[in-house]
Amino acid sequence: MSHRYLILGAGRQGTAAAYDLVVRGDAQTIVIADASAEAAKAAAARVNALTGRDMVLTERVDVTDVDAVTRLLEPADAALSAVPYWLNLPITDAAISVGTHLADLGGLPELVHDQLKRDQAAKNAAVCIVPDCGQVPGTGANLMAYAVQWFDEPRDVVLYDGGIPLDPKPPWHYELGFNMDGLTNEYDGETTYIIDGKPVQVGCFAVEEYELVEFGGQFGTLEAFSTNGGTTTAAQTLGPRVRTLKNKTLRYVGHSAQFKAFRDAGLFEQDAITVDGAEVVPRRVFHTLIEPRIRAPKGARDVVLNRIKASGRKGGAETALELDVFVYPDEDLGFTAMQKATGWHAAIVCHLMASGEIDHGAQPVEVALDPAGLLDAFRDRGFHVEERVTTP
Repeated sequence: MSHRYLILGAGRQGTAAAYDLVVRGDAQTIVIADASAEAAKAAAARVNALTGRDMVLTERVDVTDVDAVTRLLEPADAALSAVPYWLNLPITDAAISVGTHLADLGGLPELVHDQLKRDQAAKNAAVCIVPDCGQVPGTGANLMAYAVQWFDEPRDVVLYDGGIPLDPKPPWHYELGFNMDGLTNEYDGETTYIIDGKPVQVGCFAVEEYELVEFGGQFGTLEAFSTNGGTTTAAQTLGPRVRTLKNKTLRYVGHSAQFKAFRDAGLFEQDAITVDGAEVVPRRVFHTLIEPRIRAPKGARDVVLNRIKASGRKGGAETALELDVFVYPDEDLGFTAMQKATGWHAAIVCHLMASGEIDHGAQPVEVALDPAGLLDAFRDRGFHVEERVTTP
């Protein structure tokens, strides 16, 4: 059966998702809608050219116009919101109102929890709502769920993940491949870990959670540190089954010290301050200054690293599981690793929803998907997936 898809947002991730849905999503049509008609047309033309099919259409839409978004949602079987996170709640309500399945790329735990409160309304409308798709929390939460299910008695599960440049350049040794707001939110506030079987609020850049992780080869030693959002719902859904559940962000060594200094100086604050008689918002100033310096240039080569380290009992024996999922850029298609890791995960979710393989309701991503099936989907897409099992 073929499906009709809607993608809100013609940016990098939305374009990558559209490609995957054309190639692997049993698509009948895909509509890419964006505030910029030119951006939507460029994204559609690119996907149509890559796939050799004239399947992707375009619409211009102001996503703050709920009525206009609702009209676009109504004929679609499934939709992806690839627009800024603060727009996802009204889009969720609109999708439920017209009976269209919806996935989104998340971005703020508080909003995700509000979306999940629509569970009964979504069930009544026979609709699937799956927020927080993409690299993390999406893939990360699914990999943590895989580790928990893999053991007979899971105990400790830690996910290390990050998108980093393959050719790091000083002074930042980092290149941004997604929305700047998303990065700042990731580095601000708190996250929930499970420590000694109990939920604990841990601040971003917490000194006690900093560690070095050896990857060897071209990546060498990377740093891992606490950030916001990786365990948005997993601490609740998976936490009761384990002693330890953590997600830490990977970067080249030195990155966390740089950005912690910015945070500690107040540059992440969103309340206006007065400078020389003018009101300015520190976060806007920070974004204006830093984004041009760290934005990944065209043709930049990146990698997305996911590593699960888990332990517990399996088959009556103490066992350790290490699971790697690495994503590299596709130079033939012109997609970065972050585009593939984010957009293709979201496309997988959309296809599963449209195919009736996800239960109705508003569900956390780690509950909605079968993690073993997701790993198979990643292998089919050429992701590097490797498991290492040891019994000390």
